[in-house]
Amino acid sequence: MSDPMRELVGEGGWFEDFTVGQRMRHARASTIDEVEGSFLAKQVMNTAQAHFNEHLLAGSPLGDGRLVFGLATASTVYGLVSQDTAEHAVAELGWDKLRFRAPVHHGDTIEAFTEVLETTDAPGRADAGIVRFKHWGRRHDDVVVFEGERITLIRRRNQQG
Repeated sequence: MSDPMRELVGEGGWFEDFTVGQRMRHARASTIDEVEGSFLAKQVMNTAQAHFNEHLLAGSPLGDGRLVFGLATASTVYGLVSQDTAEHAVAELGWDKLRFRAPVHHGDTIEAFTEVLETTDAPGRADAGIVRFKHWGRRHDDVVVFEGERITLIRRRNQQG
């Protein structure tokens, strides 16, 4: 009997496929618009005026127009890296060292990158290992806007049954 998941996921992305120092530039980019920008800030009740007041930042060092909610930027980067780093994830174990390095405005396009920082055996789990990634996103003008580390439990290829 065939495994239906094999048809839905890529050939790579198993624990064994990640090596310390490996770097990836992910294939897709995403332009941030109103949904990611203002809508999410309103849903979580982030009332900072920079997310709602189009004219507040006019002429400021942060640029003109409303700022995109930082966690929307982080989520966009996470989404862009997921196809290559989470196809065979068992569990997300944590995010840390999040840094919002530059402003993102509606209409900015974000692309994502990854570096593998560490791979370790998962205690008590023969079927999976732990990978620590560093992810970062940059705007279309090559300015890094976000970086963070992510720890993920990922299935081993030989234990997929």
